[in-house]
Amino acid sequence: MRVVIADDQQLIRAGFAALLESESDIEVVGQAATGRQAVELVTRHRPDVVLMDIRMPDGDGLWATEQITADPRLAATHIVIVTTFELDEYVAHAIHAGASGFLVKDTEPTELIRAVRVVAAGDGLLSPGVTRRLLERMASGLRGPTDAADSAALHALAALTDREREVLALVGLGLTNTEIGARLFLSPLTAKTHVSRIMSKLAARDRVQLVIMAYQAGLVRASW
Repeated sequence: MRVVIADDQQLIRAGFAALLESESDIEVVGQAATGRQAVELVTRHRPDVVLMDIRMPDGDGLWATEQITADPRLAATHIVIVTTFELDEYVAHAIHAGASGFLVKDTEPTELIRAVRVVAAGDGLLSPGVTRRLLERMASGLRGPTDAADSAALHALAALTDREREVLALVGLGLTNTEIGARLFLSPLTAKTHVSRIMSKLAARDRVQLVIMAYQAGLVRASW
């Protein structure tokens, strides 16, 4: 797995890089101190995962996330927002812009490594509790489609089967494949197959986008 680290603090970048490169299957291919540098490095190296700080000079992490997710050449690159505060005011906007999840900077080292692997595999990095809080913060911006892409995604919901809509609703609640399987009396593998088909039909980058689409479609509610 190829990783780019974007953070304006050199000590943070060095610490993350040392930790990740201690794993035989992870390679740090670039480090950026600004948002613009992050976009340039990601465009050049096309990594699997970007660990993206939000508060950076010369184009912050939110701007950089929007630039990366808008580039079809970088569709296979997944972004994890790394922030000091669990509910940083910009995190919800970054998730809506296409980030695959977020971590707080004081997370355990093993969790950082796990996060890179989870996101590289195409899974979102949002716990059920975090999903609830993020959706509540994003409510005003997710009551309807915000652009042509959103409209197309919502229209595509009509192509889902009843079972797939059930699965999408549970993804929207932040449930894992195992939890979805248990709720619907399916094996985890069958649940994973349903999720993969839904992602394909809705042209979603990852599970986090499915959470947003489930909310937009009214399959989940802001009040829990």
